[in-house]
Amino acid sequence: QVQLQESGPGLVKPSQTLSLTCTVSGDSNTDVGYWTWIRQSPGKGLEWMGSHSYYDGTYYSSPLKSRASISWDTPKNQFTLQLSSVTPEDTAVYFCAKGTNRGASILYYSTWGPGTQVTVSS
Repeated sequence: QVQLQESGPGLVKPSQTLSLTCTVSGDSNTDVGYWTWIRQSPGKGLEWMGSHSYYDGTYYSSPLKSRASISWDTPKNQFTLQLSSVTPEDTAVYFCAKGTNRGASILYYSTWGPGTQVTVSS
């Protein structure tokens, strides 16, 4: 059974770069699927940030494309999110997920991590 676990700093200062890691366990073929970051800001719905696929490449949502970067660390079975120039509007619960496709439809994503709270504040 595939399990995902997010990790990273709970507090980031404005203008800094946020770095989060998702550790994958129980998956023998990580070449398959879309490895994804999704967030939920206070009072808002889930927001797809971007997805990485071994065969299809890496895609980002249009609003975040200039600031987000997703990469895989194969030996560690982890994938990371980096979000640069953060502001208080980036305060959210961040989730990593695995899905069968990429994009904003939450129905694509069948496996989720529990989420990690990130607050952007000075």
